[in-house]
Amino acid sequence: MSWVDDILDKHVKAKWPWQTEFIQAVTEFVNAVRPVVESDTVYQKERILERIIVPERTVVFRVTWQRDNGDIEVDYGYRVQMNSALGPYKGGCRFHPSVVLSILKFLAFEQIFKNSLTGLPMGAGKGGSNFDPKGKSEDEIRRFCQAFMTELYRYIGSDVDVPAGDIGVGAREIGYMIGQYKKIANLHDGGVLTGKTVGWGGSLVRTEATGYGNVYFAQEMLSTKSDSFDGKTVLISGSGNVAQYACEKATQLGAKVISLSDSAGSIIDPAGIDEEKLAFIKELKNVKRGRIKEYADKFSGSTYLEGKRPWGADKADIALPCATQNELNLDDAMALVKNGCMCVSEGANMPTTLDATDYLLANKVMFGPGKAANAGGVATSGLEMSQNSMRYFWTREEVDTKLHNIMVNIHKNCMDSAAEFGSPGNYVVGANIAGFRRVSKAMIQQGF
Repeated sequence: MSWVDDILDKHVKAKWPWQTEFIQAVTEFVNAVRPVVESDTVYQKERILERIIVPERTVVFRVTWQRDNGDIEVDYGYRVQMNSALGPYKGGCRFHPSVVLSILKFLAFEQIFKNSLTGLPMGAGKGGSNFDPKGKSEDEIRRFCQAFMTELYRYIGSDVDVPAGDIGVGAREIGYMIGQYKKIANLHDGGVLTGKTVGWGGSLVRTEATGYGNVYFAQEMLSTKSDSFDGKTVLISGSGNVAQYACEKATQLGAKVISLSDSAGSIIDPAGIDEEKLAFIKELKNVKRGRIKEYADKFSGSTYLEGKRPWGADKADIALPCATQNELNLDDAMALVKNGCMCVSEGANMPTTLDATDYLLANKVMFGPGKAANAGGVATSGLEMSQNSMRYFWTREEVDTKLHNIMVNIHKNCMDSAAEFGSPGNYVVGANIAGFRRVSKAMIQQGF
């Protein structure tokens, strides 16, 4: 057993056996960067793996707030400040009943390398709460956001930690939280949160960035085979922000998107989700907070698959999992390969299980891991931070061009790193190595 395996067993699996998502993320990373860390004794001497695995700081706090009927609710709040070697901690806040420390640690860990890959000066963090926004009134959501920020404000700042949105946290929630921060801190620190509304500090294209960036990355993967989205059939999971704009950009590039989903089920539309149908979905999900089943009720020819994911439903060339972690398992991967899928690009964070990833790679499916393929969101958050610092706004075209260039550069860095260490075309290896080398170099140069 090498010293690398010893770290994985003793410093991760033995210490946190119940944190399955975190173990999964670290296992993928360690196996990918093994050629790098075993090639130079400095990594063992500096104990870089042990240092990068352990968060610099983890904050857990109580969030107490009041329902409309006067009842008092108590939820958990978290902020995992993972690594600050490249800049202030940066990463989203998630409001969802599934939120536990293991999930936030895996997200914060993935964020290290995702943020590193962008080339921007951002460290890594992640946070959130087990608060469930579904079924809550506007006033209840506002009161929760204010209560959450009343506890969180001590640990953040534009040069310390810059949270953003994630599942359950959009521009509305960001607005409530930054309003509360200003009242408590007596400070107009517009850069303390990203994902703000355009007009008072938000960046154009931020809403679209993760979905667009995912498609840009997939387009680069396809280009290595002299191919493109044009004429391709695409399966997408999710129906939130990332899925909506991945659908929009893929359609603009000539593809036919035939699926979307939510936690209750999936819709399959063989005719394709065009601009009119996507506008219906945006209204349904962003305004009415409805269920994806209503799409099948409205558009004839479409089918609703209750309680099912879309992966085995129909033949498709490209799959973009944009919902949540571990949504694409081995059976799903086998169905995709059987149905002719040539490319999978992760729009969500770690949506593919390890065995499914291995199966896709073994069957020569181009596979873009989330730390690379969905880095467009945090990249544009970084661009929002830059605009806030300058007290300036770039045009939509300027931001989209910068985003596109960042995704092209991420793809190139992944390709080059994979080839350098003997795994040409393996984006899992390339993304982990490219992200790790930048952040580990900074850690070593800054001392322990």
